[in-house]
Parts: sequence; C-alpha cells; structure tokens
Amino acid sequence: MERPPCHDYGGGGGGEQRRAQEEEEVDAAAGPSTEQVFEGEPVPTPSEMITARSVAVSVVLGATLSVVAIKLSLSSGYLPLLTIPAGLLGFFLSRSWVHLLNGCEAAQLPFTRQENTVIQTFVAACSNIAYSGGFGSYILAMSRVSAEDGAVEGDRNFEEPSVLRLIAFLFLTSFAGMFAIMPFRNSLIIRHQLTFPTGTATAHLINSMHTPHGAKQASKQVSVMFKTFFGTMAWSVWQWLFTGGEDCGFKSFPIFGIDAARSGFSFDFSMTNIGIGLFSPYKITISMLLGSVASWGILCPYLYMADTWYDPGKAGAYRMFIGVSMVLADGLFHLLCILLRTLRAMRRRRHSRLAAQPFMYLGVDDRPPARSFDDRRRAQVFLRDRVFDPPAVAGYVALSAVSTVAVPRLYPQLSSIHVAVAYLVAPLFAFCNAYGMGMTDVSVAPTYGKLAVLAFGSWVGLGNGGVVAGLAGGLIIVAAVCTATDLMQVFRTGYLTLTSPHAVLVSQVAGTALGCVINPLAFAILYGVYSDDGDGGASVAGYGKMYRGITIMALSRQGMPRYSVLICKISFALALSMSVLREVSTRRRWRVGRYLPCTIAVAVGIFLPPRIPIGMFVGSVVVCLWRRLDADGARMLSPAVAAGLICGDGIGSLLQSMLQLVKARPPICIMFLSRSENKRLDAYLAGSPTSSS
Repeated sequence: MERPPCHDYGGGGGGEQRRAQEEEEVDAAAGPSTEQVFEGEPVPTPSEMITARSVAVSVVLGATLSVVAIKLSLSSGYLPLLTIPAGLLGFFLSRSWVHLLNGCEAAQLPFTRQENTVIQTFVAACSNIAYSGGFGSYILAMSRVSAEDGAVEGDRNFEEPSVLRLIAFLFLTSFAGMFAIMPFRNSLIIRHQLTFPTGTATAHLINSMHTPHGAKQASKQVSVMFKTFFGTMAWSVWQWLFTGGEDCGFKSFPIFGIDAARSGFSFDFSMTNIGIGLFSPYKITISMLLGSVASWGILCPYLYMADTWYDPGKAGAYRMFIGVSMVLADGLFHLLCILLRTLRAMRRRRHSRLAAQPFMYLGVDDRPPARSFDDRRRAQVFLRDRVFDPPAVAGYVALSAVSTVAVPRLYPQLSSIHVAVAYLVAPLFAFCNAYGMGMTDVSVAPTYGKLAVLAFGSWVGLGNGGVVAGLAGGLIIVAAVCTATDLMQVFRTGYLTLTSPHAVLVSQVAGTALGCVINPLAFAILYGVYSDDGDGGASVAGYGKMYRGITIMALSRQGMPRYSVLICKISFALALSMSVLREVSTRRRWRVGRYLPCTIAVAVGIFLPPRIPIGMFVGSVVVCLWRRLDADGARMLSPAVAAGLICGDGIGSLLQSMLQLVKARPPICIMFLSRSENKRLDAYLAGSPTSSS
C-alpha cells in the first residue's frame, strides 16, 4: 500500500484549526463510522478482556481445532484458514455461556467484542501451530515412513517423530517470530495502515456480531454481511458437488479461453480472492496481475519454447527465485527506511516539543496526515497500552542463544553455527513476509522454508545428514515467519476492535504455548493410528514424501536451474531500484509515482497461480463499478460484503475438509473442454458399447 505523503507541522492556533478542518473533511469522505456506533460503550481494561470465561472457552476451542488441524494435515495435506471459524465459534460458545449463567442468575461481566477478539487470537494461535510446526510436511519428511529407499540416503538422514523433542523444538522456534516482529507493530499497523485482509475481515465479523441494538446504519451493514456470509458458504458447498474427479469443478473456469486456461489464466470463483480485491487498493491488485502476466504469460512460455543457456523444464524454480529475490529486496528496503526514520525521530524528539506528545509511533518523523474518526480513535487505544520494545529484543537474543545450544542436541545434524545463522536471518524473512501479507494477504513462508532447506541441506551435505538438517533449518524459518505474520494479523484485528495490544499479545503467547503442547500430542496419537493401519501409511506420508523428494533432488544438484544465482542478483537489483524510485517520487511528489507498480505485489504475483490475482482483480473491478454507480452505498457496504465473502468462504472450506475427512465423494464432475476435444469425446462415447446398449 502506498504511504501517504507527510505534511509539515503547522504552528499556533491556525495550524490546529486547519487540522480540525482536515479531520472534518476526512470524516465526511470516510462515510459511516463504526466506532461512533460503539461510542456509548466503554473500552474494557485488559483484565476485563482476559477473564475466566474467555480462558475456558479458548482452551476448549484451541484444543479441539488443533486436533482437527492435525488430522487434516495428515490425511490431506490441506489446512484451511481457522482464524474466522475461531472467531465465530468463540462468539457462539461464549454467548451460550452467558445465557446459561443468566438463567442461573449469576453475576458476570458482559461479553464484549474485545473478549471475542482475545478468544479468537488464542484459538488461532493454538491451531496455527499445526501448520507452522510442519507436522504434515517437514516432520513427516524426516521419518522413515516417507522414504522410498533409506539405504541410499544413510541413517543420519532420518529422525523419527518424538513428542518430547517436538515440544521442545516448538517452544524454541515458535516464539522467535513474535519477538522479532514486535518492534515494527506500530509502523505496520498505524503508519503504513496495511490492510491484512483476513485480519480486517475477522474484525468486521466480530464488530458486526456485537453491534449495539438501535443502530440503523450498522444494522444494515450487519444484514448485508450475514447475507453474503451464508450465501458464500452455500456456494462453496454447492461447488464441491461438481468436483467428482480429477480436474473437475469450477476451479478452472476458462474466462480467457481454453489455451489461456492451460497456462494457468483461469477464474476459480474463489470468494476469498474477490473479497480481498474489495479490500485492497487498486495498485496492489493491478501490480499482482502484472507480475502474474509477466511470469506465467511471458517468462514461462518463453522458457518452454526455447532452449539456450537455461533449463526450459524448470520454469517454476525460476519463478520462485525471481519472486523471492524481489520480495526480499522490497522488504529489506522498507525495513531500513523504518529504522532510519526511527533513529531520526528519536534524535529530533530530544530537541523539540515532540517529547511531550504521548502517542508517537515507530518510524514517524513528520506529522501524520489527517485521519478519520475511526482511525484516530483506534490509534489512540492501540498506542495507549504501550508494549515496550527492549524486552522483545532481549527476548529474541536470549531465545536465539538458548536455541543455538539446544537445537543441535535435538537434531545433531545441525551445528550451533547453522542455528545461529537461521536466527540471524529469520527477522528479515519475518518482516518481509508480514509486510507482503499486509498488502496482498499472501504468505510466502513455504517458499522461504524451501530456500532454507536448500541452503542448510547443501551446507551440511547429503552424506552428513543434509536431509534432516535442511528440513530442521527450514522449519526454524517457517515457524518464525508464520508466527510473526499471525501476530500482525491479530494486531490488525485488535486495532479494528479496540482491543488492548497487551491483551492480544498475552492471548497470542498463551495460545502458542498451548499449541506447542497440544499439537505434538495430537500428532503422536494420529500418526500412530495412521501408520498402524494397513494402507494408512501411504496416506499419512503423502506430503512428507513430496518434501523429502524435493530436498533430496535439491541436495543432489538435480533440481537447481542454471544461472539461478545470477537471476537472483538481477531481480534483487531491479526490485530495489523500483522501491527507491517509488520512495523518492512519493517524497518529492513526482507524478510518475502514482503509475509505478507496487514492487512486493509484483513479486508475489510472479510465483502465485494466476487465478489468485485474477480473482482479486475481479474484486477491484466490482468495487470500482460500484463506486461509480453508488459511491455512498459502496463506501458503506463494500467492507461488509468483503468480510462476508472471506468469512463465508473460510467456513465453506472447513466444511469441505470435514466432508473429506468422512470420505464423502462428490456425485458430479464438470469439466471445460475445447470444441475439438468435445467432438472427439462425443465420437468416442457414441462408439462405445455402453452408450450403444
């Protein structure tokens, strides 16, 4: 998201009057206010947000969804987003608790949106360990169940899952990302105003469920959101009925024709992508589409058709290296900018009246532009309960030191220097992923993990246990990156629901701690059940075999494309130049700045399947046309519609996963064929004995 230009400070009463006038104009342009609806309700204290009721509900839901997540990761390898189900289930379970105690005439605090946010944060943190802990991928890839021929690879390339080792490893790695990203929370959430679409949708859902009675405008938004929510959920389940075979369903609708669909340019009717497009600025969605066209429409066909100095069969690897290089370049540039602005602001505050202002945030060296009433109110609450940065930095240093000694004892294939390097680069990856996730809602943590697997595995060598070393090193990076991004997501939700950052942080830490215990226990039980059940071993090792195969192929130098390092350097330099040009043009207000694409969005679009940027672009087109036809209606209802689309599709994905767990099969298969293929199919069916009889 492009940062708005800063304004100079105005002095005296005239400056304050201009400021007030600017704020009134912003309030009028922003449309209906959410926080004015809740203005009559006091903001609870952190102790009123973290109650015995919220703790009990959080533990029950966190443990339950963690078991579900582990089962899904072992059986199918697919893990749907559980953030929105956590918020919904927390609301209904807590409301049932309240009604039960009301019937017993027991005194209790009212159930608020802040308490709902705390529950959702705890449950999401607990269940997300099933993904960031790599149970369905990295951990399985280390075991003998996923190996085809262990004699070739050697005994040092295997490590069977152990509950105590997994618990210790998760406690050492899962908190690193939170400590690393904490100093940048104010800059990402308030100064850059990153969208974090999933966190924003969850906040809209929670605000809608707690809207006070009698608020007409808010009631209309709630009605639209829930209509969209249930409609999207029904659409998701209805789509599943037509996926009864390979390449069946509406996931590959050839919106640009059959030939383009074969190259990946199709529309998958994902309501989540459309909802994210409704939230996202136009520049983000257009930049992602440009990156997708450049990668899948130009680069890949060129590599497949030609064969000169590169490997035409490894277009995917080229996409990954180019995209990750650009993401790191843009993220590193913004990280340095934030650090420089912080140092500059600290120096200026020593010699100016800024030291008397209570609400300053990281990276601000000028007065921020006028914001709406909602933004002012939310920033005030978010910055009021300060979370100090030095303890977070000290915690990361201490955790890194302990891990440098302890992790090699858990996985002897790694040495202390390997672990130290992993913890040295993890903050950079964590910041880059959080920044990109805030704009595009796409996490590239798996890609960072694959690069770390390649780096550490090659460093150790295949004969010295490079498979386990690479997988363990990659898991350190994945755990740090995922937990950092999850923390920024829930901070965004807390910001939009006026939840204390202290309460959000405590809930995130407690949920992560419970997840580090519950998930390994659930994994051990379910892993044993699957492995002891006849053909279950093949099922449980599906993703593990894939990750192990990728690791071995990379370590044997068979999977590396030629000149990949040179391509990384060129991509890094180009992305860094584009980021510098965008920053300079924004500072100096050059007109060319508005036409420059967003670097990190282009990078994400390079290695994403085109259907995702296409879906987001469709959402942007919808909201653009809506604003032209009814500007006030679009301003008031588009966030509610987007939240309903994202939340409904999230619950629909969970229902589809549940159907998969009970081994239900879709009854119908729908496929899209070209006219010539359809004629050949008709001729074949007409001549088959079954059709003639």
